[in-house]
Amino acid sequence: MKKYLIILFGCFTSISFAQTNVFGPTISYQTQSGNMAKIGGFYLHNSQNNFTYKIDATANLAYFRDKFVAIPEVGFTYYPKPDFLLLPMIEAEVSPYTITPKVGFSVLTIVDFSFGYGIETQVKKDLKPIKGFTFSFGLNIPLTW
Repeated sequence: MKKYLIILFGCFTSISFAQTNVFGPTISYQTQSGNMAKIGGFYLHNSQNNFTYKIDATANLAYFRDKFVAIPEVGFTYYPKPDFLLLPMIEAEVSPYTITPKVGFSVLTIVDFSFGYGIETQVKKDLKPIKGFTFSFGLNIPLTW
């Protein structure tokens, strides 16, 4: 009986102290008019209203036209059903040169797969145009869980 009470207490304690805010580093690969590595940080908030959102800030690192470039980017991701192993997601990324809406899925909000289309907003001189279809694979490493 004592074991059952300890297990029951442990379950209620873990539920009451569940993390609703998670943050950490993020690394990903994206192909859009070329290959890019994305490195940055993320903040994920799990709402009590049955949805989760993630905000990330990354630097897109690429080698275009014999030049190394680092392009800043901010992204917002919406997960409508956070209670499943595979989560559908809607994402929007904004950089100084593109706006990229995406859709995809995530495994426990740790591994993200998404695809979309980048809409060019500005062309930088001596930089390859960054537009068109995109695919990305990302890894979010939670420091708090």
